[in-house]
This record gives sequence, C-alpha cells and structure tokens, in this order.
Amino acid sequence: MHHYDPSIEIQDYLVFGEYGDVNPSITDSSTYTFLNPQTMNELFEHEIEGCFLYSRHWNPTNKYLADALARLEDSEAAIVTASGMAAISCAIVQLCNSGDEIVSSRTIYGGTYAFFKNFLPKFGITVKFVNTQDLNAVKKAITKKTKVIYCEAVSNPLLEIADIPKLSQVANNHDIKLMVDNTFSPIMISPIRLGAHIVVHSLTKYINGTSDCVAGCVCSTHEFISQLTDINSGASMLLGPVLDSYRAASIMKNIHSLHIRIKKHSENAQYLAEHIEKLGCKVFYPGLKSHSGHKLLKEIMNDGFGFGGMLAIDAGTTEKANQLMAKMQIEKVGYLAVSLGYFKTLFSSPGHSTSSEIPEDERKAMGLSEGLVRISIGLDNDIKKTYERIKKCLIEVGLCK
Repeated sequence: MHHYDPSIEIQDYLVFGEYGDVNPSITDSSTYTFLNPQTMNELFEHEIEGCFLYSRHWNPTNKYLADALARLEDSEAAIVTASGMAAISCAIVQLCNSGDEIVSSRTIYGGTYAFFKNFLPKFGITVKFVNTQDLNAVKKAITKKTKVIYCEAVSNPLLEIADIPKLSQVANNHDIKLMVDNTFSPIMISPIRLGAHIVVHSLTKYINGTSDCVAGCVCSTHEFISQLTDINSGASMLLGPVLDSYRAASIMKNIHSLHIRIKKHSENAQYLAEHIEKLGCKVFYPGLKSHSGHKLLKEIMNDGFGFGGMLAIDAGTTEKANQLMAKMQIEKVGYLAVSLGYFKTLFSSPGHSTSSEIPEDERKAMGLSEGLVRISIGLDNDIKKTYERIKKCLIEVGLCK
C-alpha cells in the first residue's frame, strides 16, 4: 500500500470567493470583458493566468473544480467536461490522428468500447482490444502507429485490476501514452503517481456522489491540458463539451466529502462480499483474497480507503439475474438502475445494459457472464440488515440455501 493521502490535498485546497465567501460565487456568464484590446489579442495567442475569454474555453467556477481534481489525482493540471465520455473522446482525438492505433483493455465500460470500435474507425483510428492482464499481449499489439495504451484502473464490470506501473513501463519503452480511467477508484488509486500519463473520470459517479448531474474530467500535464484547450487546435475547445458552472460548483462541494464516502462504500462492500461469498455464491470483489487482483491492488492502492464500493455476483443466467434484481428492489436493498457511486445501492446486469454494446461472443471471451449482476454498494448505516435482505433474495432465487 501507498501512504499518499489525496484527501489532504483536497483539505488544503482553500478558495476564497470575491466577497470572502467560503463557497465562491458561481460565474454565470458565457463571455468576459477586457479593459484593453491588447489583452484580448494576447489571450487569443496564448493562455494568460486569471484572464477568461469565453466559457467554452474556461470558466472561473470550472477552473476551481479542475484545480481541485488536479490535486486529487496529483497531476499538474486538469480540465472538466460535460461527461466522462466527453473527457475520454477529447483526450483520444487530441492524441491520435488518422492512421494511428490504440491498444485498449478488452474489459472496459461499454460506452468506451462502442466509441473505440464503432466511432473511431470513421476517422481512420484503429483500436486493438487485448487482455491487459497479459503484458506480452499488450507488447505484441503495439506497432509504430500506436499512440495510446488505454485501461481502467478497476475495470467495469469485472473489477479487474490494472497493473499500472508495468503498463506504464511498456508505454514509456515505446514512447506512447498510458491513459487510465479511474472512475471506479477515485482517491483509492493514484494512477499518475504509478506512472500513468493521463487520467480520466466520469465525475457523475463517486466524485459527485449524488446522481444528479453528468460530468467528466481529464487530468494530466500542463502541456497536455493546454493542448486540449488551445483556441485553434484543442479538442475540448473546438468540440465544446462544456460543463455547466452550476454543476461544477455542486461537484466542488461534494468532492470535499469524497474520502468519507469512499471509506463507507468500501466498508459496506467488504462486509457484503465476505458474507455473500460464505453463502457459496460467486462474488467478484477485489477486497476478497479469492479475487485475482487482490494482491496487486494491495500493492498499488492508497492506504486507508478500502477496496472500493463495487462488487458483482454471478447469478449464472439472465433469468436468475433478473429475478435477483427485481427481488432486491422489492426488498428495498436499492434501485434497479445503471450508474454507480450513489448514496443508495444501485444494481444492473451489465450484459444487458452498460456492457450491451460489446458483442456477445466478445463478452464470453472476456468472462462476462449473462448472469452477472453489478452492484454499487450504498452508504447504508446498518449493513447487516442490508445483508439479510440480500440473503433472503438469494435464497428465494435459488442461488444459495
């Protein structure tokens, strides 16, 4: 485990509002005035600290949040976007041109998979999907055209753990970038400290934590973030995935409780995973010794935040999975809904929802069962009662005795 504590970086981030307000005023403006034409002309040529041009480029409220996220990920800089997919797509198109290639983990979020497989080829960008747990497979897939290795720190939905230090070494040996989606493991894992060059998030999930907005971010070097926001060639500037400043202010407040929430999510998930596994069910949770990535995660994780709030149960068949989810909602375990990181428990069947974009044969190849139920564990105060409710559902469906 690492002793780096990102929560201290957030704790020490003090932003004083224009009137001394502890919650800085929300900048509700699309454009900004200049005291002289020369400054405006100069800003079109290069970024000037403290000067704002147009909110598609930068907004003060969004800049506060971006700076906080850079602290969270220990990156030099960051930019916020209107969704996690916007963050991924902007970063990718900034890095890749027609004719370039990407080597991607095969176990990734279905939306990312669809973007890579169905959308990028329209622009001449090829993506090779490999088992990134196998470093030799990654190395074999790299060619002179490869620009990026892409993976998720904790994969969706199988919860595989990426060996970021080793993938970084491979990337550096080939002078390419390692991009890591850290949506499932904010504050738990610090990919940039482990060697990643770019980190992306769906802020919609754990970082915001209240399922009331859609947002994303890219964390990287000053150089790369400046490239993304460049007025003439920046993907985020020209494609325009602008996060609303009111939403940025809301996420900014929620990020200060992230460390408390992640600890509770992890504590509850650990309890449920251990007890459900004892019932004889097939459980995927990196906090279990039976999980293939348990040892690796212990080596790369930040100490004190647990193993995360996501677990999965293999119900065997689609029918059993559907029965289990329906019963859990009736028993008030939580909601049958996609997404994660909410204060209530959410569950879905990835093969028929968030991973449905992946062809069935490829889902089988990666080990994604038709009966897999992905569960985002909530902040329940009485987790023993939650367990008893889940146990009742498992018994009624016939998954345990």
